[in-house]
Amino acid sequence: MGINAAGLESGNAAICAGRKLPWLQDTSSANVWRAWGASTDDVVLLDSANETFAVYNLFTHNLADTTKYAELKGMLLAAAR
Repeated sequence: MGINAAGLESGNAAICAGRKLPWLQDTSSANVWRAWGASTDDVVLLDSANETFAVYNLFTHNLADTTKYAELKGMLLAAAR
């Protein structure tokens, strides 16, 4: 699932093209990005109680690096427990 930042609506069609991706659009009144302290390329992992488990930034952690990929995969599995 993704949440697009308010003001960046023009990219919604491109990110969803050919995908079955739950994609939400933030608004200036809801301001989810600010409430979560999110920044561009953040993956916010939630636990079973829907609480933030971890935040993993894909700008600083390139998933082309197999170590970083394995690290995020491990975090996803841990959050799912």
